[in-house]
Amino acid sequence: MILRSWKLKSKTERSAIEVAVGLLARREHSVLELERKLKQRYFDDAEIDQVLQKLQQKNLQSDERFTEAYVNMRRNRGYGPLRITNELRDRGIDTALSETYLSKSESDWLPVMQQQYIKKYGQQLAADYKEQIKRAKYLQNRGFYLDWVFKLTSIDEDPMIL
Repeated sequence: MILRSWKLKSKTERSAIEVAVGLLARREHSVLELERKLKQRYFDDAEIDQVLQKLQQKNLQSDERFTEAYVNMRRNRGYGPLRITNELRDRGIDTALSETYLSKSESDWLPVMQQQYIKKYGQQLAADYKEQIKRAKYLQNRGFYLDWVFKLTSIDEDPMIL
C-alpha cells in the first residue's frame, strides 16, 4: 500500500488573506462582516487590519458593492427600506452610503410592498379591523413606512386599487 506524503492544510493553517478571499468568493461582505469572521478564526487584530487594507486597495472588498448587492437582494425578497437600512447599519454600513442605494420614494417601493401583501394574503380582503391591523403590522415589520402601509391596506375598503 502506497502512503501519500501530502496532507491538506487545516483551517488553522490558512492565512487570513486566504480565508478573507474565500469568503469574498462566495458573496460580497462588508468590512465589519469580514473583520468579525476573521476574529472568529482567531487571527490577530493587526493582521486583520492589514488584510482588510490590502483587499480594499486591490478592490476585492468594497462596501459600495456590498451595499448595492445587499439592497437588491433584500428588495427582491420583499423587504422595505427601513428594515434594509437597519440591517446595513448592523453590518457596519453608514447611513450616508445606504441612502445612496436606497430610494425612499414611495413609487419605487409600492410594487414591492404590493407583491409582498398579495404573496402573504392573496386577493382575500381583511374580514375585520383586527385583521387589518395584523396585516399592517406584518408590512411594517417587513420595513415599510407606516403611511405607505395604511395606503396599501386601505385596499380592503377599495379593492379596485390592486
